Amino acid sequence: MKKASLNTIIYSTVGVAAMALILIALNVILGTVKTRVDLTEEKVYTLSPGTRTILRKLDTPVKIRFYCTQIQDASPESVFLSSYARRVEDLLAEYKQAGGANILIERYDPQPDSDAETSAQLDGIEPQALSNGERLYLGLAVRQLDEKQSIPFLAPNRERLLEYDLSRAISRVVTPEKPVVGVMSAMPVFGMPSNPMMMRMGQQGQQPWAIVNELRNDFTVKRVEMTTEKIDDDIKVLLVIHPREISDKAQFALDQFVLRGGKLIAFLDALPMVDAREQNQMLGSIPNAGSSLDKLLKAWGLSFDTSKVVADLNLKMQIGGRNGQPQEAPAVLSLTPQVINQDDIVTSQIDNLWLPYAGAFSGTPMEGLKQTVLLRSTKMSQLVDGFMANLAGENIIKEFKPSGTEYALAVRLTGKFKTAFPNGKPEEPKSDADANKTDGDKKDDKDKDKPADFLKESQQDNSVILVGDADMLFDNVALRQIPSPFGTLSMALNGNLNLAQNAVEQLAGDQNLIAVRSRAVQNRPFELVKKMQAEAEANFRSRIKELEDSLADTQRQLNELQQKKEAGQRFILSPEQQAALENFRKKEAEVKVRLKEERKQLRREIDSLENRLKWFNIAAMPALVSVSGLVLAFYKRKRTSAK
Repeated sequence: MKKASLNTIIYSTVGVAAMALILIALNVILGTVKTRVDLTEEKVYTLSPGTRTILRKLDTPVKIRFYCTQIQDASPESVFLSSYARRVEDLLAEYKQAGGANILIERYDPQPDSDAETSAQLDGIEPQALSNGERLYLGLAVRQLDEKQSIPFLAPNRERLLEYDLSRAISRVVTPEKPVVGVMSAMPVFGMPSNPMMMRMGQQGQQPWAIVNELRNDFTVKRVEMTTEKIDDDIKVLLVIHPREISDKAQFALDQFVLRGGKLIAFLDALPMVDAREQNQMLGSIPNAGSSLDKLLKAWGLSFDTSKVVADLNLKMQIGGRNGQPQEAPAVLSLTPQVINQDDIVTSQIDNLWLPYAGAFSGTPMEGLKQTVLLRSTKMSQLVDGFMANLAGENIIKEFKPSGTEYALAVRLTGKFKTAFPNGKPEEPKSDADANKTDGDKKDDKDKDKPADFLKESQQDNSVILVGDADMLFDNVALRQIPSPFGTLSMALNGNLNLAQNAVEQLAGDQNLIAVRSRAVQNRPFELVKKMQAEAEANFRSRIKELEDSLADTQRQLNELQQKKEAGQRFILSPEQQAALENFRKKEAEVKVRLKEERKQLRREIDSLENRLKWFNIAAMPALVSVSGLVLAFYKRKRTSAK
C-alpha cells in the first residue's frame, strides 16, 4: 500500500515536471514567432488586406527605423508608454512577417548624447517631455533608396490609426509623386484673407477648412474656380463642395472631365448653413439656396430636390435651441453603421457621420450606369421643407408622418457615362452685336467655338460619388476645437472628414490604403434602444397631438361663447363661460399630469432596457463559465461514483 502511494507521488512529480518543461519549451519556441489571435468582430488587430497588398507589391527593400527610449523609472506614465511601445513592436513584427525580405526593421534607443539620439534627430523624430523631466523618443522613419517618410511621434491616442500611418508612409516612399486633386467650391474652403479694417482691429482672416489642409498632406491640391470652362489635364480627382449657382459652362467642363476619365466627388446641399455671403447681423446665418448639378444629374438619371431635406426620427440629433436649451432636430442626422454601406470600401468601417439638413437623391440611373447607395435614411423618415426644418424642428416632430422610404443620402455611380451636352459647349447669351451678324458670320463663329475634343461618351468605366450635404465638411460640424497653451487642438467629432479623404484616396488610385484608414473608428450604439425610443416617441407624439387637439377645441368653445356676448359684457364671464373655463383648467392640469407620466414611463422603459443589456454584457460570460464548470464537475462526480 505504501509502495503504491510512493509510486503515485513519484509519477505525479515527474508528470508535473515534464509538463513544466514542455510549457517552457513551447513558450521559448512560440516567443520567437510574432503572431496574435484577433477575436474582435471587425479584426481590428489584424493586418488588413490593403496593407498586405502594399507589402506584396514591394520589389525593393524598405527600411523602418523604430526609435524608442527605454525608460528606467516605473511611474504610471512610463509603464503606459512602455506597454504602448511593445504593441508598436508587435505590429512591426507583423509587417516583417508579411513583407519578408523586403521589410527591414532597425530598433534604436535614443539615450541622451548617444549616436541613436543624433540619428533620431536627423530622421525628424521629435522628443516629448515627460512629467519627470526626461525626454522620450517614440517615432518611426521609413526609407526606400533616397525617399524618406517620418512619423515624428507615435501618439498613443492614434493607436487605432497606427497601421494606416505606417502603411501610408511605406506607400509614399514607394510612390513619392503626389496625385493632383482639384477643389471647386462656392464656400470659402481655402480661407479668406482679412481686409484692412479687420487687420486694424486685430482680427485675422479665415483659415482654410481642415479638409483642405488634410488633403494637402497627401496630395497636391489645386484650386478650381466656379467659373472655369475647362478642368486642367493634370487633375486626377475633382472635389466639388456646394456648387451654388454653377453655370452651364462649368457643368460642361465637369462633364468633359468625367468623360475623359477624371474622378468626380460632389458634395451638394439642399440647405447650406455655411455660406459667407448670407449673413445678417440680427438673424445670424440665414440658410440660402441649395446647390445641385442639375444638367449632369439629369443625364445620369438622377434628381436632387434642393427644397426638401430628410428628417429621420431614428437618426435625429439634439442641437442648441433657445436660451442654450437642447432641442430635437429631426433633420440633423447622426448616421450609424446600420445606414452606412458596410460593403463599399469608402464607407466600410466608418460608423458615425453627422449630416445637418441633407438632401436626397432619387431616380433610376441611365443605361450603362450602376448605382451604389453609400448612405441612406431609415424607413422612419420623411422629406420636409428645408427652411421649416431649420426654424421649427419640434413642429416637424409633432406633424411627422413616416414615409416608409429609405432615402439615398449619398450614392456612387459606376459605368460608362454619356454627355449631358449632346450639342457641345453651351453658347454665350446673345448680345446686340450678335443680333446684327449675318448668317455666314454666325456659322463661322459657331464652327470656331466648337471644341475639337468634344466627348459624347466615356471610353472606359468611370466612377462618380455624390453626397447630399456639404455642411458636413465644415470644421464646426466635423471637429471639436479645444483651446490649449500650444494653440487650438482639433479632435474629430465624427467620421465626416474620413469619408471625404477615403473617397479622394480611392478615386486617386490607391485603393489599398482605404481599407486601412476605415478601420480607425468603431462604435457600438444601442440600436435596439434607439429603435424602441423611436417607437415609443411615435406613440408619445400621437398622444400629445390628441391632448393638444382637445385643448384647442376647448379654447375654441371659449371663443365662441365670448363672441355671443354683448359688447358691454365682454369682460364679464357668463355661467357657461365660467363652467367652460373651469373645465379647460381641469383638462389642462390633467394633460400636464398625463404628459409628465408619459415622459416618465418612456424614460423608465429605455433605462430598463439599457440596464438589462449592460448586466447581460457584464454577467453573461462569468455565468456561462460558472454553469459550464458546475456541469463538468457534476459529470465527473457522476462518472467517479459509477466506478
